[in-house]
Amino acid sequence: MSDSSVTAPAASGAPATDPQVGEATLPLTGERTVPGIPEENYWFRRHEVVYRQLLTRCSGRVVLEAGSGEGYGANMIADVAAKVIGLDYDTSAVEHVRGRYPRIDMRQGNLADLPLPDASVGTVVNFQVIEHLWDQAQFLAECFRVLEPGGELMISTPNRITFSPGRDTPLNPYHTRELNAAELTELLVEAGFDVELMTGVHHGPTLKALDAKHGGSFIDAQIERALAGEPWPADLVRDVEAITVDDFAMVEADIDASLDLVALARKPAVAR
Repeated sequence: MSDSSVTAPAASGAPATDPQVGEATLPLTGERTVPGIPEENYWFRRHEVVYRQLLTRCSGRVVLEAGSGEGYGANMIADVAAKVIGLDYDTSAVEHVRGRYPRIDMRQGNLADLPLPDASVGTVVNFQVIEHLWDQAQFLAECFRVLEPGGELMISTPNRITFSPGRDTPLNPYHTRELNAAELTELLVEAGFDVELMTGVHHGPTLKALDAKHGGSFIDAQIERALAGEPWPADLVRDVEAITVDDFAMVEADIDASLDLVALARKPAVAR
């Protein structure tokens, strides 16, 4: 999973250390999220919750994570999958995953030309990546090609309506095109998929309370401090560091108000 916060914290560019494993992670650049950075914890947990919610759908499957970034998500999937293939275009990410997550069959390649045979995987995972791609339709066509009949694509992406509100271009400079639920559905259907679920990530009660505490938007409070390039207030760091996956909710209702979109799409078992 590549996508990170709207802008990286002041400490970006330096490798972080994950206290759970004591190893250096990839540098935080603003393009991807990584574990082990207190100021990044909100974005990390917001991404992690989708893996947690959908993990069982990968049980016993051959899974491709297209755009695997730091590799923590692919490593989670490896707990339940028969095999996990990771794919990323970035050389440093590929080398990092190979060194840190040996269970992953890590490969380097272009998401617009997946280096896998037709009908070779049961599941494709693509979390917080499609918004980075110039040719989203070509990528989805490739996902359709490599999936076996009846195979599933699991995809998440920032909701354009809430992530870059009122803007013609994405707020995150690493994004090429952000999508709303209707636009994502249209792309999936045009690629040949049956969309079985379109749901969204929302703030739960704890995060709604933090929105109120931090001037109406917990996200904006973090972005303002990151842009300022100054040390974060201790109470903000504590609040961010304490966030867990349980502080987010994935629900179908009010999809246009969601923070991130999450779609489950299936390749038809019989060719049309």
